Amino acid sequence: MPSHAASARTSAPTVDDFRLFWRDAFRRVRADTESRAAHLSAEDQIIQSMADASPTKWHRAHVTWFFEQFLLREYLPGYQPFDERFSFLFNSYYVAAGPRHARPQRGLITRPNGEEVTAYRAHVDAAVERLIEQVPFAQAKLVFEILEIGLHHEQQHQELLLTDILHAFAQNPTDPAYDPNWQPPKPAQGPRGFVEVPAGIHPIGHDGEGYCFDNELPRHDELIPRVRIARHLVTNGEWLDFMAAGGYATPSLWLSDGWATVQTEGWQAPGYWREDDGGWTVMTLGGRKPVDPNAPVAHISYFEADAFARFAGKDLPSEAEWETAARAGLLADAFGATWQWTRSAYLPYAGYRAAEGALGEYNGKFMVSQMVLRGSSLATPEGHARASYRNFFYPPARWQFSGVRLIEFI
Repeated sequence: MPSHAASARTSAPTVDDFRLFWRDAFRRVRADTESRAAHLSAEDQIIQSMADASPTKWHRAHVTWFFEQFLLREYLPGYQPFDERFSFLFNSYYVAAGPRHARPQRGLITRPNGEEVTAYRAHVDAAVERLIEQVPFAQAKLVFEILEIGLHHEQQHQELLLTDILHAFAQNPTDPAYDPNWQPPKPAQGPRGFVEVPAGIHPIGHDGEGYCFDNELPRHDELIPRVRIARHLVTNGEWLDFMAAGGYATPSLWLSDGWATVQTEGWQAPGYWREDDGGWTVMTLGGRKPVDPNAPVAHISYFEADAFARFAGKDLPSEAEWETAARAGLLADAFGATWQWTRSAYLPYAGYRAAEGALGEYNGKFMVSQMVLRGSSLATPEGHARASYRNFFYPPARWQFSGVRLIEFI
């Protein structure tokens, strides 16, 4: 059984304790998704502004499909699917689970409508709670492990729900606000500059406390060279200096693919920035706002992060250097501001093996051509971040809350 429910107890937890724990965790995560979607109209929830983004309605249905596909069909006797067509509409990339609707066309699914998706969620919620109450002891450990995966999967989509709708709203000339009362997190205070990372051999990867995805395993040793890491994230003010110095117009700062992307996309500033009446503004979850020079820069691609590091005469950290520094408590804004690009390619740790079946497709098959980001962002749900978490995106991507932290070799 998972250990979460036992942490505050002095006696061994019972199966009923675990049932109650997982029921409450399930309700909390499912409610958090609906809370994020509540700011959006029915029209907002069907828009898909690019192939990499998905409509809110699709996110709400897909995470529900996950529980239906991997839990209810297999482990709840007599379960009746809400609508057999939904397996095709709301599968994402699980080839072993069957065919699926093309990702770039998710925004064309006006039906089922939002009310039907809400009913689908309620149908599955009730069935999952029945499963939690009824699952035989012999199956409980496996069922709760899959349930936990599903909850963390839904939290990932809670973050995507915000980043995807922000991208959509950024295409709207009226600059709509997701939440007019939204406020960005306050930048971390304290001394700036660089601090030395403990050199030597350090364990990297999940330490066995709490949940992790399979790509955080196995835990292993890595050699950390003598480096100093920036306490703070690169700020908008520092990025304005990069722009003023011709950073977007200097090919020697850029990787070849990066320079080609700058030329093709016409990048002159970070994502969602716009020059208005002589000043720079940025699209946020609270609408368009003036760029705060003290805030961490966000919506930066790997190509831009790499170019800035070269401009500054520094480097990006490896993911092992970042994790070692984070575990040592050396980083301000390690979590809750922006994801931070590393110079590490997204590859399996030595000895990694994906799980068998469709759930094994969750991470392993994406371990090529992408770069690792560490930390978490202002859109990451509470309790979802940890030092070993490996996020990953393609180098040109910048619709996420992705930022920059630098290192220097000693």
